[in-house]
Parts: sequence; C-alpha cells; structure tokens
Amino acid sequence: MWKEYSSDYRKNNPSSSLSVRLSALISALLLSLLCCLFYNMWKYEVERIVLEEGGWQSRLTGELHGDALDAIRDFATVEDAVVNEQKSRDGETVTDLYFRHYRDVLADTPRIAALAGIPPEKISYHHQLLALYLIRDPQDTAPRLVFPLFLLITVVAASSLIVIIHNSFAVSMNARIHQFGIFSSIGATPKQIRTCLLQEAASLCALPVLLGNLLGIGGGIGLMLLTNVLLGSDMGRHEASPAYHPLVLAATLLVTAATIWISAWLPARKLSRLTPLEAIRNTGELGLKRRKRSPILSLLFGVEGELAGNALKAQRRALRTASLSLLFSFMAFTMMQCFFTLSGISTRETYFMRYLDTWDIYVTVKDSQEESFPVAERIRELDGVENAIMYRRAWAKRLIAEDQLSDEMKAFGGFSQAPGHHAAQTAEGWLVNVPLVILDDSSFLAYCGQIGADPRLDGAVILNQIRDVTNPDFRHPVFFPYLKKDSVEEAPVSILRQSGREDMTAEVPVTAYTTQVPALREEYAKLDYYELVHFLPASLWKEISGQIGGTDQDSFVCILGREDATLEELDELEERIHALLGQSYRTESENRIREWDSNNAQMQGMAGIFGGFCALLAVIGLGNVLSNTLGFVRQRRREFARYMSVGLTPASLRKMFCIEALVLAGRPVLITLPLAAAVVAAMLKLSYVDAGEFLAEAPLIPIGLFMLAILACVALSYLLAWRNVRKISLAEVLRDDTMM
Repeated sequence: MWKEYSSDYRKNNPSSSLSVRLSALISALLLSLLCCLFYNMWKYEVERIVLEEGGWQSRLTGELHGDALDAIRDFATVEDAVVNEQKSRDGETVTDLYFRHYRDVLADTPRIAALAGIPPEKISYHHQLLALYLIRDPQDTAPRLVFPLFLLITVVAASSLIVIIHNSFAVSMNARIHQFGIFSSIGATPKQIRTCLLQEAASLCALPVLLGNLLGIGGGIGLMLLTNVLLGSDMGRHEASPAYHPLVLAATLLVTAATIWISAWLPARKLSRLTPLEAIRNTGELGLKRRKRSPILSLLFGVEGELAGNALKAQRRALRTASLSLLFSFMAFTMMQCFFTLSGISTRETYFMRYLDTWDIYVTVKDSQEESFPVAERIRELDGVENAIMYRRAWAKRLIAEDQLSDEMKAFGGFSQAPGHHAAQTAEGWLVNVPLVILDDSSFLAYCGQIGADPRLDGAVILNQIRDVTNPDFRHPVFFPYLKKDSVEEAPVSILRQSGREDMTAEVPVTAYTTQVPALREEYAKLDYYELVHFLPASLWKEISGQIGGTDQDSFVCILGREDATLEELDELEERIHALLGQSYRTESENRIREWDSNNAQMQGMAGIFGGFCALLAVIGLGNVLSNTLGFVRQRRREFARYMSVGLTPASLRKMFCIEALVLAGRPVLITLPLAAAVVAAMLKLSYVDAGEFLAEAPLIPIGLFMLAILACVALSYLLAWRNVRKISLAEVLRDDTMM
C-alpha cells in the first residue's frame, strides 16, 4: 500500500520529486568532482616533489662505519636506505631513508641515527613531502598551510553539499506533515511512516547519485587535462596524469548514501513523532518563537526592513548552508586574488626585475670539469651575446678569530647566535663556511676591473659583508662589514681548509675585499648569514683544488643578451648555445623571458583553478538559496496573505523580498572585506611590500565582479520565488482552516 502511495505521490507531485532528484544529482556530482580534483591535485603535488627533490622521507648526514648501512636497511620499518652520491661530499655521507609507512618517519629516524652513530643535529626530514601526508615535525618552522587549508576547504564544501540534500528532503517532507497526520489518525504507525519515506528517498536518489558520481569523475579528469593545457609544460613542468582511486569512489558513494539516509530519516523521525492533531493542524509556516528587532534594517528601509529581518531570522537554519557557502566562497576568492597579486609583485621584484640586467639565458653544464671554462669565450663571441660568465661552485672552511670581526657584527652578537653548521667554535676561533665561486679567467679579470681591484689571476676577491641577522626585512636587507678594516689590511692571504678534513689547507692570496658581487644569478649573505664568500679565477682553482676539493659536479653559464632582445631572438640564441655545448656536454637551460611568460601563465592557471573552487562554493550556496526560496513558496504565500490582510501592498511585499536578497548577498561582503583587509595587512607586513604598491595593483575588478555575480544570482532566485508568490488570493488563503 505504501509503495502505491509513494508512486502516486511522485506522479501527482512531479516538481517535488524533481527537486529531490536534482538536489541528489547536483550534490553527488559536485561531491564526486570535488573529491576527484582533491585526490588528483594531492597526487600531482606528491609526484612533483618526488621528481624534483626525491622521494626520501628522512636523511642522515655523516660517515657510516662498518655494517651500519645494512643495519639501517634491516630496521623493521625501513623499506630502503640509499647513499645519495650527489649530496655526499667532503667526507660526509648522505643517506636517504625510505619508510614503509609515513607515520613511522618521525619516531624511528632518531632511533636509526643512534644505531648508526649519527648525532641528532645531522638528521633532516623531507618536510614538504611529509606535510602532504599531514605529518609535521615540531621543529619545522615553515607554515606549510596550503595543503591543510585546501583540505579544510574541501571538507567545508563537502559538508555544504551534504546539507543541500538534507534541506531538500526537509522541504519536501515538511510540506506533507498535514497529509501524514491524516494517515496517522486512521491507524498508520510511526514505523510505517518512516519506512515509507526512506523507501521513497532510496527510489528517488539511487539513479541520480550513480549518475552524479560518474559525471563528477569525468568532470574531474577533464579539468585536470584542461589544467595541463592552461599551465603548459614549459620550463620542465611535470604534467598531471589524471587518475581516480577506488577508495575515493567508495568514500564518495558511502558519504552520499549515508547523507541521503540521514537526511530522509531525520524528518521522517520528526513526522512519525507528531500526534495526529499536531500534524493535521500544522501549516508548515516558518516563524519565530520571539520577535526580534532589526534596528539597522528598520532605520534604512522602515517597516519592510523590519519584516524582512524577521523573515530571514525565521529562515536562519534553512539558509545556514547558503550563508556559510557564500561567505566562504567570497572570502576565499578575495584572499586568493590578494595572495596571487602579492605573490606576483614579490616574484617580479625579487627575481625577474632584480636580475633584468644580469642574465637572459642560464645554462647548466652537467658533470663538467674546469677544462670546460674556455667554452665561455666561444659563447661570448656568439652574435646577440652581451656578456657571458661561466662559473662553478665549491665549498671550504676558514678560521676567523674573534678580534677579526667588525664592530657592527660584534654589535649583533657575532657568531654567538650562529647555528653549528654555519660556524663552529674552536680553540683558535670560529670555523665558518666559505662558498667558493670559481669564475672563468676573463670574467674574473673583468670583475676585478668592476670593483677597482688589481686585475690578477693569482688571488681571490672576498665578499666582505654580512647581513644584519636582527633585521627581519629580507626585501630591504641591511649589510655590515664582515671583517674589520684593520684585519682586512693585515690579512694578505686567506687560509682555506677542506670541509671535514681541516688539516688540508691552501693559502690563497687576497686580491681585494669588496661589497660588490659579479653579475650572477646567485644570492649571497641572504639565507646563510655567516658565510664568507670567495671569488676565484679558474686558473687559481686548478692549483688548489687538490687540497680543498668539494667542487660541485656542474658548471653554470650566466648569459646576458642584447637589451632589446625578444623571446624569439633568445630562443634562437639558446639553440645555438646548446649546439655549441651539446657536442661535448649534457646541458640544461633557462630562458628569463620564457620563464616570465610561463610563470604568468601558471599563475593565471592556478588562479583559474582556485577561482573555480570558489565558484563551486558559491554555486553550493546559491543552489541552497534557490531551493529554499522555491521550496517555501507555500509558506511565504500564507505569510504575505496575512501581511496583505493588515494593509501591506504588493509593492511593499516586493520591497521586502528585495531587502532579503540584498541582506543575504551583502552579508558575506560586509564580513569579508574587514577580515580581508586585516589579512592583507598581515601579509604585507610579513612580505615587506609597501601598501601603496599593492593598492596600485589590487584586484578590485575581479573581486567586484564576483560580488556582483553573487548579488545577481541571489536576486534571480528571489525573483523566481516572487513570481510564484505574488499571485495571492487573499480570500482563498483566509478560508484555509489551517490558518486558524
């Protein structure tokens, strides 16, 4: 009997059934799409990090004695332990650890280090990779909030979708309270009513849920392929390979099915508990237990504002999803636009514009030796090359006595705050790191001329400056002399020591101490504050390399093209350089203009992707607004009929609808803008960007368009509802006995 009743009800009320089906379809589709995109973006980020930095989870730095490596591999939770040949140098072995389960990394790595005889300070973790598995090292000071924030947004969006299904069932079933009251009065039991409604929910939603999940999977994979097109594959970007894990599908189906069951069971339980008299007399009309004043709306719009405020308060629970979704969507979109604008300003100033006159093409010559340096002269002879500097990097140590430090450096503590791997105290002084930048001879002589030093190839130029570690402004750093003037004049040689074997030394004559650096794409005295950088000619390095060692395996060529060079000209020059070097060496190159274009395209693509998620949140909220305004038409007609009976005109009722739409769409804006201003102010403070510079490029237009789109969609929802409500027959409504 109940099956026949449900079937007859669906046939006689197609709009109600269609509303439930559409809610289930849209919610399942968006939930599946959201989960698919989240999984693929997480998978892509893991693949990118593994390709760029390796898949190790923790790393030990130190010499392994005897069978220590085999003992590490035999550790219960370790899947593999590999010696990293590229990172190992100067007698220090770097061992990469791979665990069977990520959850064991932080707990077992210190035990493995103790087993191998390696001190705790020689342990490092792959924080960026571990963060994607929600594993955080308490000593990791980096915020790493992108993945947790995206996960939070996904959970909030999924919760909003779940509430949409629940609200759809609540609207449909509350409209039938009067009808089920009659059934209860003639003998229907609460269990029979609950069973009927649950069976009806299953029959209505089974097909839409399956179809929605399939469409969501297809849409997610399609969007990932579109992302590849938008972001491109220039500059070696790893392309996304769309995938879908069976567990994601199972979780999505389970969540959707559980949501539908709970959403149907809650109102069914409520209906089954009503007494027949309560159900028969129920009008389903929304109302407040206690009237509350809306002083702002009353002041701005008069009586209509007061009535609109009470109506919104009566619908507060039904509109909760819409309010939160619109708030989160507008807030996320505003924050995203501000973040990308600020990031673009920072990248442009600290990277592209900073090195505008330094390099146009940057070539990495793989596994090269000092014999490759003469190639620099041949590159400089190419048409379109303004300048080319070829260099390598090496590492050494130098002993600095306390009395050699400048007064400014002593003022902020000298080496007292330096980490042990930056400066180690000995009986004779402080043993500090010395990065060696080995230039080709012609470039070194030109550099000597640039700083006004005697052009000679038997000495080194020392960068005699250190950044003020007490000044956190990395964008406008303050530099002080590293060594005091008397010490500089009294030290015609620099005694370099091999890292790890300090007894191996080499005396290097000092050509000059300077605060100027050659035109290289390098950062000095910025991150490792206590390093004393030496610039050496290649011919001198050949003489001392046996005592110092520690040379990087690759060489680098920093090439500056003509001032007015176009991307096409630089591409052609890049091809000629590869043809010149490719005969003897394996090379990789970067093109500054192409990197700039690629960075802009990637930023736009990322903004489009995150903007899509913000739009998805907005769609969730707007869908809830639409279902709410259309679902409560019957109740609003009763409400408006009562207002008309006491003298309100249709124009006043229309104004009341407009006020409701304005409040619903304007509330997210009023809440978001002050919060966004506070967050942007904090970001400007952290990034040390001037407020005026940000305001000149503030994304006011996209934020304004997003705000207007929300307002237009909310207004359209209320317009559709008004078209159904405005044809009120006062006499018919007043004759309804349920109004008594």
